[in-house]
Amino acid sequence: MKKVIIIILLLLIGASFSIGSYFLYQKYFKEQEKEDVEEKEVLKEVPKLKIIDVNSKSRPIAVMINNLSTARPYQSGLQDAYLIYEIIAEGGITRFIAFFKDQDTERIASVRSTRPYFLDYVLENDAIFVHWGWSTQAYQDIKSLKIDNIDGISYENKYFKRDNTLNVAVEHRGYTSMSLINKAINDLNYRQETNQDLLFNYSVDEIDLSLKEEAIKAENIDIKFSSSTTTNYQYDNDTKTYLRSVNNKANIDYITKKQYYFKNIITYQVKNTSISNDDKGRQSLSNIGSGNGYYMTNGYAIPIKWEKKTRSSQTKYYDLNGEELIINDGNTFVEIQPLNQSLSIK
Repeated sequence: MKKVIIIILLLLIGASFSIGSYFLYQKYFKEQEKEDVEEKEVLKEVPKLKIIDVNSKSRPIAVMINNLSTARPYQSGLQDAYLIYEIIAEGGITRFIAFFKDQDTERIASVRSTRPYFLDYVLENDAIFVHWGWSTQAYQDIKSLKIDNIDGISYENKYFKRDNTLNVAVEHRGYTSMSLINKAINDLNYRQETNQDLLFNYSVDEIDLSLKEEAIKAENIDIKFSSSTTTNYQYDNDTKTYLRSVNNKANIDYITKKQYYFKNIITYQVKNTSISNDDKGRQSLSNIGSGNGYYMTNGYAIPIKWEKKTRSSQTKYYDLNGEELIINDGNTFVEIQPLNQSLSIK
């Protein structure tokens, strides 16, 4: 009888233990399942940038773009660039260096020759450089700095083409495409993954500069580069972007027939001087150092500070509190204006 009682007690204890274990097991996995669901929901709720994939490791591609008045009407593909710089060149003209990332742009035009200071922005963005020619100093710098480059002089009819239907001088007819550039990158065995962070910090949430004490209205912007070149931006409240013009004439894409527009504009001034004994009047640029400028988005501007320590180091941009600048999700035009030229922000 005692043995039976002991057995019954052992069975009851075992059953209690099993039931308890079962409920503990259920509780643990329900909590774990709940945590997994919550984690997935958090991940699902994190919005992504529209302008660029921050998780992409592909290297940017930088293309030298012609901005001569006779060639400007044939500019193509620039709306796909996430970042463009405009800088003075010889004769009061400007040139662009446009940066693309993970794009399949069918026509990028017109491609032109480089100057040495444009290489600084290739370096700071860890980009593969696409150009059609060079100045003597730029050619030497490309070699000494070991810049991965694709040159139209070397690869015309292979990675570059000329549109001979255009009513413009032959040197302004050159173009390429992202498929041709990618073919060149593979053929030349260039490194395809970047080893550095993006130049700018982008915000998924819309930044409203009007809330800042130092903000000023910025709906009409005129940036003078020379007596022959003034860049204009007009704010479009419907799209919350800036429509781009040159000398008050709309800057239109040759293929899409649409005016170029940009979400962010950064402008600052640096000194440029003519290179001695250069029969073309080519320039040097004092872009290593620091100074003041403006950041413009959504119809407002705030003063900023910039700093570039070396040719290859990234330019850093700060607000007046010394915090690194955060900009809106969108394409950005950096206007590096000659010193003492007029700047109008209204």
